[in-house]
Amino acid sequence: MEWSSSLSWLMSLLLLICSGNSEEYAVRLSLVGFLQVLSGNDTGIIEKLGWSAATDPCTDGWNGVTCNNRTSSVYKIKLEELGLRGTLDAGRLCQAPSLAAVSLLHNAIRGEIPPEISDCGRLTHLYLGGNSLAGSLPPSLTLLGNLKVLDVSDNDFSGELPDLVKISGLVGFLAQNNRLHGTIPSFRFGNFDRRRFNVSNNLFAGPIPPGGDRLDQTSFIGNPGLCGKPLPVACPPSPSKEDHKSPKLSREKAIMFSGYIALGLVLFLFVTCKLIHMRKKTKHRKIADVKIASDGNSGKSSIPWSSTEASATATSSLIVLKRPGTMTDLKFDDLLKAPAELLGRGRNGSLYNVTMADGTSLAVKRIRDCGTSSAEFRRRMERMDMARHPNVLPAVAFHCSTQEKLVVYEYQRNGSVLSLLQGRQLDCVAFDWSYRLRVAAGVAEGLAAMHRELLADGIGHGNLKSSNILLTNLMDPCISEYGLVADSRSVEKAGGGSAVAAADVHAFGIILLELLTGKPVRNEPSELARWVNSVVREEWTVEVFDEALVSGGASEGGMVQLLQVALRCVHPSPAARPSMDHVAAMGYISCMALYQD
Repeated sequence: MEWSSSLSWLMSLLLLICSGNSEEYAVRLSLVGFLQVLSGNDTGIIEKLGWSAATDPCTDGWNGVTCNNRTSSVYKIKLEELGLRGTLDAGRLCQAPSLAAVSLLHNAIRGEIPPEISDCGRLTHLYLGGNSLAGSLPPSLTLLGNLKVLDVSDNDFSGELPDLVKISGLVGFLAQNNRLHGTIPSFRFGNFDRRRFNVSNNLFAGPIPPGGDRLDQTSFIGNPGLCGKPLPVACPPSPSKEDHKSPKLSREKAIMFSGYIALGLVLFLFVTCKLIHMRKKTKHRKIADVKIASDGNSGKSSIPWSSTEASATATSSLIVLKRPGTMTDLKFDDLLKAPAELLGRGRNGSLYNVTMADGTSLAVKRIRDCGTSSAEFRRRMERMDMARHPNVLPAVAFHCSTQEKLVVYEYQRNGSVLSLLQGRQLDCVAFDWSYRLRVAAGVAEGLAAMHRELLADGIGHGNLKSSNILLTNLMDPCISEYGLVADSRSVEKAGGGSAVAAADVHAFGIILLELLTGKPVRNEPSELARWVNSVVREEWTVEVFDEALVSGGASEGGMVQLLQVALRCVHPSPAARPSMDHVAAMGYISCMALYQD
C-alpha cells in the first residue's frame, strides 16, 4: 500500500514538472516546425543547424539562435545565406514570446509575408531582403509598434505601402528593387540617415513627401513617376482653384483692389518721407555694412551694424586682451567700418566673419540677452582670459555696453565638427575613427581644464555643441564661445557650479554620440540620447554606430567603450554624471588603448 501511494505521488510530481515545461516545449516545437516550412523540409539544413524539439535552443546551442541570458529565452534568429527555399510561417515563428530580431537575408524564400507577423509583438528588427517574396506588404506590419528596422529589399513585392508612419520608432526602411507602387507615405524622415532609407527602383509616383529632401537622391531614383527634391525632376504645379473661375473681376472686386493700390501708394510715400528725414538727421553718423552671404549666391546684400553709442565712447570701450601674436591696436571703429559676413544666428546672438583693412579675418560674436551686466560681463571675460588651454579658443578682445556685447576671436577657416557631421569633406584630414577619437579627447581635456579653473566662479561653457567645436589650422579641436552664456539652459534646477558642470558634461556626451552615430543633432539634443538608449536597451548596440566607421574598420570594442562614456555623460540624473576630470581620464585611457588596436 505504501509502495502504491509513493508511486502515485511520483507520477503526480512528474506530471506537474511536465506541465510546467510544456510552454517551453511548445515554443521549441513551433520553431522546429517553422524551420521545416522555411527550408522546404530540407533535412540536411535542419540537421546542420541542430534544431530539435528534444533539445533546448539556449543551453544546447541551436545554430542561428541567440538567447537572452537573463530570461533564457530565444531573442534573435539569424538564418542568412543558407539556400532556404520554403515559405515564411509567421504563426509558428511568433510563438517565441521574447523574439526581438529575425534576419533571413539572401535566401530563396518564396510566398508572401503572412498577416500573422503582427503576433511577433516584441519584434524590433526584421530583415527579409534578398529573397523571392512577392505579393503586398500586409497592413498588419503597422501593428509592430516596437519595430525599428524593416528590410524587404530585393524581392518581388507589389502593391502600395501600408501606413508605416504609424510605427513611430522606425529608423530604417529598405524596400529598393521591388515593384511597389502608389505614393510614398509621409515618413518621419528625420529618423532616417541616408543609408537606412531606400525605396529606389520601384514604381512609386507623385511628390516626395516633406522632409525627404534631406536624404540623397539615390534613396528615390528609379521611380519614373516620382518627383520633387532631392530628385532633379520638379513636380508640376498643382492646379489652382482660381484657374477654373471666370477671368473677369466683378465691379466690387475692382473697386476693392483700387482701394488697396491707393492705400499702398499713401503708405509708400509716408515711409519714403520718413526715411529721408532720418537720413538727414544722421548723415554724419558712420555705420559699417555687414554683408550677408545668401544661399549658393555670390551676391551679398547689406544691413546696418548699428551702434547707438557715441563714436568716442565706443572707440575707447573695446578691451583688447593682450597676448603674444595678437593685435594690440584693434579699435572698435575699425570693427564697425570693416566689411562683415553673417555666418549664422543662434539663440544667444549672431556670428560674423569680419575682414580688417590689413586682410586679417576675425570672428565677432554679437551677444543679446546674455543675462549679465556690463561690469559682470567684463569680470567674466577677464577671468576667462586667465584660464587658457590649447583646445579652447581664446578671445582677442571684447566690447560691452548697455546696448550690445561683442567678443572677438581669430577666425578658424576649417569649420566645425558639425560641418564634418553634415558631410563636408576636407582634403587635409579624413573623418575616420582615429580623428573622431582625437576630437573627443581634445574637447574632454579642454573642457576639464576650464572647469578646474572656472567652476569656482560659476563659469561653465553653457552652450557646448558640435557647431562650437572649431578646427584649427592643424585640424585640432578647439572649443569656442566658452562662458558667453551666463545662464545654462539645463533641465536641472540645482544652483551653483555643480549644475553648470553637469549641463556641460551632458552636452559633451551628446557630442560623443554625434561622433559615434554620425548623426548631427537637429532639434533637441535629448532626442539623439533617447534614440541611442532605446537601441542599446534592445541589445543591438552595433546599430548605433556610423556605418562609415564600421565599414572603415573601426574597433567595435573601442566604439562600445566610448559609447559607455557617452551614456554616463547623458544620464538623466545630473548627480549620476561624472565630472569632466573623470571623463577626460576615461577618454584619455580608452583613446590611448584604442590607438594600439
